[in-house]
Amino acid sequence: MTEVPEPAAATRAVTHSASRPDGVPARALWSWCLFDWANSAFPTVIITFVFSAYFELGVSGKGADGTAHWAFAQALSGILIAILSPILGAIADFSGRRKLWLAALSGTCVVATAMLWFVEPDPSWALWALVLVSIANIGFEMGTVFYNAMLPGLVRQSHLGRLSGWAWGLGYAGGLVCLALTLVLFVQAEQPLFGLDKAQSEHVRIVGPFVAVWFLLFAVPLFLFVPDAPQGLRMREAVGKGLRQLRGTVKTLRAHREIARFLIARLFYIDGLNTLFAMGGLYAAGTIGMDYEEIIVFGIALNVTAGLGAFAFGWIDDLFGSKRTIAFSLVAMIGLAVPVLLAQSETTFWIFALLLGIFMGPVQAASRSLMARLAPRGMETEMFGLFALSGKVTSFIGPTLVGWTIIVTGSQRIGMSTILILLVIGTVLLWRMPEPPRRED
Repeated sequence: MTEVPEPAAATRAVTHSASRPDGVPARALWSWCLFDWANSAFPTVIITFVFSAYFELGVSGKGADGTAHWAFAQALSGILIAILSPILGAIADFSGRRKLWLAALSGTCVVATAMLWFVEPDPSWALWALVLVSIANIGFEMGTVFYNAMLPGLVRQSHLGRLSGWAWGLGYAGGLVCLALTLVLFVQAEQPLFGLDKAQSEHVRIVGPFVAVWFLLFAVPLFLFVPDAPQGLRMREAVGKGLRQLRGTVKTLRAHREIARFLIARLFYIDGLNTLFAMGGLYAAGTIGMDYEEIIVFGIALNVTAGLGAFAFGWIDDLFGSKRTIAFSLVAMIGLAVPVLLAQSETTFWIFALLLGIFMGPVQAASRSLMARLAPRGMETEMFGLFALSGKVTSFIGPTLVGWTIIVTGSQRIGMSTILILLVIGTVLLWRMPEPPRRED
């Protein structure tokens, strides 16, 4: 793909030259945003809705054990991401080759996702499924470290919230469209495309290759049009300098107190949010009783509300501050999560879950823009490595807490309710952090 659509009138302001640093063309901004469209198909279709439900209902067999095993696999991949992300981020700040790292890690995600096609509807394939999903998740999450670190160099401080929010909104739209196509072409089709055999669940297994091709296709503009700034250091040099700087940064985080406060708060609330995404499809299947088709329709509707929220709150972020945007959204999520978990009917679940979705996008998008505002110049990738660390170092807590609670109680509803604990802790810690002052560009 070599052409990027011209921005609509409502969003053209962000591409105006006054909002961009010198030398950054408008097409670079839209190519960067389009990568969110590309990679969001993976968490939406594979992690949250379709493949996770297939694992629950078709591979492991419906029950608490399948949910627990999925949760433990997500926790293990999270630990590896937490260890590696800040290290690679520090190295990349000295080599400058963010696109090279992004290509390698995204390629890992694409290949592992495509191989999910081979997971047949039989418990003997459960371990294979968990290994592939874990590898794909590692590639996806670590790739976002380098993707996010490009943000401060693309747009001025006054427009960080908007660009981050619009990219996240476009990501939700990408997940939505990919999910809708999955429904129309394969899952709900009388005769699935390519003559796929429903008896062998091929109409569901095809989502692996489909998402892989989607990711690969729409990621191309970023690699063509978004500028990169290699520093010319050899890899050995970059590794040495990167690791030394990372050790120094960790030791001197007291000098960056606001960053430390933010990352500690994010440890908790993003773990709760990620666990909600990872386990949402399994909960809809196991407790609410939705089938594949209903889960996909629900996922489409949820992506619409989340995308609209991320897009709209981009202006709120720039006007009132990233920290206030995150805090307000978290409070709203906590309040709406209670009726979602108590819902006895599918209708009640739908209503409150869709309202909850409005505030999911702003939490994620505003967190990214807040990190971009706080990161010292020249240390963006390292700081986004720590940003990824804060999202993964405790990532085993949420899935493990849910998994063990389900095993002990035998109830998905009680297990999922533990997510509220993480959201509340994160909100309280963030509330004590002052809104950071605006920096000059």
